[in-house]
Amino acid sequence: MGFTSLRAALLRAWGRWTARPRPPAPCLPPMTGKEELPALAAQQQDRKVRGGWVWEETQHPPKRLKGNGDEEPQRKLPKRKIVLLMAYSGKGYHGMQRNVGSSQFRTIEDDLVSALVQSGCIPENHGTDMRKMSFQRCARTDKCLFFFLILLFLFYGVSAAGQVVSLKVWLIDDILDKINSHLPSHIRILGLKRVTGGFNSKNKCDARTYCYMLPTFAFAHKDRDVQDESYRLSTETLQQVNRLLACYKGTHNFHNFTSQKGPREPSARRYILEMYCEEPFVREGLEFAVIKVKGQSFMMHQIRKMVGLVVAIVKGYAPESVLERSWGEEKVDVPKAPGLGLVLERVHFEKYNQRFGSDGLHEPLDWAQEEGKVAAFKEQYIYPTIVSTERDERSMAQWLNTLPIHDFSATALAAAGTDAKVPSSLESSEGDGDTD
Repeated sequence: MGFTSLRAALLRAWGRWTARPRPPAPCLPPMTGKEELPALAAQQQDRKVRGGWVWEETQHPPKRLKGNGDEEPQRKLPKRKIVLLMAYSGKGYHGMQRNVGSSQFRTIEDDLVSALVQSGCIPENHGTDMRKMSFQRCARTDKCLFFFLILLFLFYGVSAAGQVVSLKVWLIDDILDKINSHLPSHIRILGLKRVTGGFNSKNKCDARTYCYMLPTFAFAHKDRDVQDESYRLSTETLQQVNRLLACYKGTHNFHNFTSQKGPREPSARRYILEMYCEEPFVREGLEFAVIKVKGQSFMMHQIRKMVGLVVAIVKGYAPESVLERSWGEEKVDVPKAPGLGLVLERVHFEKYNQRFGSDGLHEPLDWAQEEGKVAAFKEQYIYPTIVSTERDERSMAQWLNTLPIHDFSATALAAAGTDAKVPSSLESSEGDGDTD
């Protein structure tokens, strides 16, 4: 058989084979979405079991069309970085900062975080780990108070009329009203503003203003009754007080005004922008005055010691020369005024405002519109608490009785020369603290 005949025979055989009838294909249901044939799914499940990586099979629900009348699934709100303007009366609290693991010591932040969770601003797990919401307070008003409580079993909570905290929250509707509804009346959120994502209220703060409210009989001469409620501050004495307070302006070494710093530590040098005493006023028959101080930052007990030393000078217990000597390397005995009248008045963000305050996206952090709320809160909660506590516990009068035991002369440290080793109590430092 030639090649041509063989080729023709093969073609005829192939034609007869392809012309044979085939059995009908099984009828399968139409496939929708990502459904698989039962046999194929079983084979895949078997492979998963044999491979040792079994998980529970889940099937995604079919996508809903917007026009079918069903509601869209609820979307989670994005977190935004904000700052809150707070005011609180600190009496009865163990300061501002939360003491994790010490639930018996109640702080302002305990109540704040609870209100944030209950109002729906943050998830519950952020309340137990505040780092998850990037929480940062601008100034601490708790560290010295907690120390003071443990040692002397006395507690006068430092209040704040302008504390600022930064954090990330869900910007829910009516957020301020909802947060305040879960806070006690002596803790209020007075304002809220959006800030940049990397904003940190402590690091971005340029300066802090504190005020110290005290009865004016603290400035009466030492020969007068220590608690003469009829005493009224004269114009001459007020001028003397302001002249002495103005001496603090500028950069000085404040190592004698805290227990945390040694005389040669660079961080003991602090810059004071202004310090003055306002005109006195009468509350419940007792005359009070308010001392205001603005500085870049403050160390523990620094403000109370600054006030205490001026009171000691005005009353005649210490010479004016002790001010200059207290900024030197020698150790000077500086009395510490009571903590009752100390209030965080305001925090300042000048550099942040210059860079972002007018960029069209962020507001300047000046809180000018909230000044009325701040003043009203002080009149309703802070000042009455100070007045009533002073009348009941006589903290200033008791402290004034301790001034005669202080020795304002130079100590052995000065006599030993400038090369004398600093005692260990002065060398120890817990870092800079914006607290008093």
